[in-house]
Amino acid sequence: MAKKTYVIDTSVFLSDANALYRFKNNDIVIPIKVLEEIDKHKKRQDSVGFNARLIIKHLDELRTKGSLHKGLRIGKGMGILRVAKASSDLPKDLDFNVPDHQILSVAVHESKENERRKVIVVSRDINMRVIADSLGLISEDYETNSIVEDKDKVYEGFAEVLVDDEFIERFYDHEEMVLEESMVKEKLYPNQFLLLISSSNPKKSAICRFFDHKRPLKPINVKEYSKSWGVVPRNKEQTFAYDLLFDDDVPLVSLIGRAGSGKTLMAIAAGLEQTVGFAERKYKKIVVSRPVQPMGKDIGFLPGTMEEKMLPWLMPIHDNLEFILGNKNQIKSYFEKGQIEVEAITYIRGRSISNAFIIIDEAQNLTAHEVKTIITRVGENTKIILTGDIEQIDNIYTNETSNGLTYAIEKFKHAELAGHITFRKGERSKIATLASKVL
Repeated sequence: MAKKTYVIDTSVFLSDANALYRFKNNDIVIPIKVLEEIDKHKKRQDSVGFNARLIIKHLDELRTKGSLHKGLRIGKGMGILRVAKASSDLPKDLDFNVPDHQILSVAVHESKENERRKVIVVSRDINMRVIADSLGLISEDYETNSIVEDKDKVYEGFAEVLVDDEFIERFYDHEEMVLEESMVKEKLYPNQFLLLISSSNPKKSAICRFFDHKRPLKPINVKEYSKSWGVVPRNKEQTFAYDLLFDDDVPLVSLIGRAGSGKTLMAIAAGLEQTVGFAERKYKKIVVSRPVQPMGKDIGFLPGTMEEKMLPWLMPIHDNLEFILGNKNQIKSYFEKGQIEVEAITYIRGRSISNAFIIIDEAQNLTAHEVKTIITRVGENTKIILTGDIEQIDNIYTNETSNGLTYAIEKFKHAELAGHITFRKGERSKIATLASKVL
């Protein structure tokens, strides 16, 4: 196979510092402007800053083995790495002072210098790829971090299984029914919810939770979760969510769904019930956070306390609390007593949070590294809930298949300590549901 030359954009290294080692025996050219842009991000306290610092370390180690200007071999079986200056080989229509255009000028020059070799611009920036194509350059997205091939293949936490009529009858008679491996055609995962359907009568069905092929299926009691702070499940997915949210043996729960599907509302209602509710209190406090976009910026540049700084980003949480409690003074009281706590994700890194019900909203805007950082902060007797909509991503360094929420769902679907459910139906209002579908 003919060797290729890859011209790498800044966005690639800021999403994956190890991208240098992903291109096998092909050559890599890094425009010097990329190094300048990386330097601007090295002080950030998020995964972008982490990747910026790490790629700088990689390049510093490599330069001890040769010249970055002349070119050096990255490693055994790898290609040649070279740092190149911007070129004047650009159409007059493109402003040379624009960083992206300087990066593209390197690719144009490489194409002219070696016409026999395929030169490819790799960038996570859509507009960069569009301009590259307009210049006659080959451009590609960087997709190495994708945990699944397509967003439609993300684990949903639910499946339909055909069983014989007798199986369902015995299940309804409260017999302990085990779903043997030979009875299913597809792989099932711990804490996956199932709709058992009679093979002879499709209208006869039952819902349950699966553990493994040796333990009995767990019946789902809809009425059991009908009065949690007045928030009643309106569909089977919301009922499944409550089943996970109230299960002490499942400390990690992920909920995804479109706007208005109820994922955040269900999480907050379950948290209130188990933290400040009238029942036995399992946790001392609710800790709530969501990514601040641009993700990872230190919130110190905003005036006021951390709660005041985070307020604009946490208004959806406050809206849900007000909907459930109906009393702003009561909400304020819970905050003052420390029973509900706001935390900036930027500052979670050094903490160990115990005896808490943690809700991370809009988790689709986190990277895989950030999700790992958050989950590893979980201490004893703590439950963590990740909620989000993978179709609404504001973080330019992730997409539907590589974001931290998708990453956590796919990595933890094999674990008995984790559970997931995808909400398919909007419940906020008829117009909100329609808007999420047609707009």
